[in-house]
Amino acid sequence: MSKKAKQIAVTLIKSRYGRKPGHAECVAGLGLRRMHQTVAVVDTPENRGMIAKVSYMLKVEE
Repeated sequence: MSKKAKQIAVTLIKSRYGRKPGHAECVAGLGLRRMHQTVAVVDTPENRGMIAKVSYMLKVEE
């Protein structure tokens, strides 16, 4: 049974510099390096948790 994993598009809209270390690590964990960069991440509870933690810095498109 091959089921394609659902993807979420995440864009960094605020800088990660000057933030708490844990917040900067969440942004890096999502694969975001630059401002206005968009990445597609798999919709898992772990990724949802990281997105929720730094939601003020991101734009999320399902």
